[in-house]
Amino acid sequence: MKGEKMNVFYDRLKEFFTGKKVLILGFGREGKVTLGLLKQFGCDIAIADMNPVTDTDAQGIPQFTGENYLDAMRDYDIIMKAPGVVLLDKVPADVRPRITSQTDLLLRYCPNRIIGITGTKGKSTTSSLIYHFLSHAGVPSILIGNIGVPPLSCAETLSGDTVIVCEMSCHQLEYVQASPDIAVYLNLFEEHLDHYTGFAAYKAAKENIYRFQKPGDTLIVNSALIPECVTSRVVTASLDDNTADIHVTGMSLTIGGAPVPVKTKLLGRHNLYNIGIAMYAAHLCGVGYTDMQRSVESFDGLRHRLEDVGTFDGVRYINDSISTCPSTAVAGVRAFGGAVDTIIVGGMDRGIDYTELVDFLNGSDITNVILLPDSGHKIEPRLNGSKLSIYHAADLADAVSRAKAVTKRICLFSPAAASYGFYKNFEERGEHFAKLVKMS
Repeated sequence: MKGEKMNVFYDRLKEFFTGKKVLILGFGREGKVTLGLLKQFGCDIAIADMNPVTDTDAQGIPQFTGENYLDAMRDYDIIMKAPGVVLLDKVPADVRPRITSQTDLLLRYCPNRIIGITGTKGKSTTSSLIYHFLSHAGVPSILIGNIGVPPLSCAETLSGDTVIVCEMSCHQLEYVQASPDIAVYLNLFEEHLDHYTGFAAYKAAKENIYRFQKPGDTLIVNSALIPECVTSRVVTASLDDNTADIHVTGMSLTIGGAPVPVKTKLLGRHNLYNIGIAMYAAHLCGVGYTDMQRSVESFDGLRHRLEDVGTFDGVRYINDSISTCPSTAVAGVRAFGGAVDTIIVGGMDRGIDYTELVDFLNGSDITNVILLPDSGHKIEPRLNGSKLSIYHAADLADAVSRAKAVTKRICLFSPAAASYGFYKNFEERGEHFAKLVKMS
């Protein structure tokens, strides 16, 4: 049975779609959930995707595939865009208002309290922490969104008193017309530039996390990203600014001027920052700080985020495959307090600026830098630190083999690049790293 509030949500979705011509743009995980809902709403459905759709649930539904699949957008009332579809500047002005998404409809029509989390890095950890704090405190809650659960997958079953914790990627936020009740904006670095016309467009998509907030809503934002004009209440967070409402000094966390001692399995100052923000967001939903100080001790962290693969022949191997930009590789090294002597970096070259990582490596105590194609090989001429030994690897197997030969203490696999073109996703890449490490 749907709760009373959720009936309102479901009815609003039904009213929005019924009698309309709807194009599902991109038929991956979200597209399949969208199709399941649309079949209940009596609308005219079609699917557009670069690749042919073979799913049995899509049989009998008109399809537009191939190079010109985006042309189908002109002929439909509603375009349900999946996050993975890259539009850049290909959308005609008269078509853009018809584009929506699962995240947009969740924000516009669901009356449940929604905590939305975005940022270039840390959003999965922070979202999972918020959900961890809420669930351990007995607050009805679900974790959805970019974490791997399409936002509308709960549309028929969600209870009215459930708090929704939704991780929101830039792709999910790009076409929204509403913002969450509690918006978390962690940070902003160059990322996903292959999906946007430039950094400004990427930044604008992220800013939709708060752009449509109302008085009474709350924005928890990195103090370097405070918007000039916002109607919601602003709470600042920082790793560097001790005047921020939530800040980290050394390895100590302060929230609202009061120290909050934390014992955690998570490594690094950046994770104290994530913990502090997650605590504040959960506190807004009624969870006490003492309860969270206890429950954070049982939070294990995410797979492929500074994940300990094991110690072999006296060397500890760390899988940080989720690292897809320079700042995360830098944070990964710093999390081990100077003990990392080998780092493996490189992956898909998306044209992002690697100056931060290059400068860090040149001035670090790291001994061995093992470079993967394509981005790793591209930065090789710029690595000139006096302590560095540079190794040019052909692939990940070659990189791990070289790491086994030269590492004395810790080998960190933190690619600072996307996996695409080499692996299906960062999970597959991380699994391959772990497998290679464990091979004799």
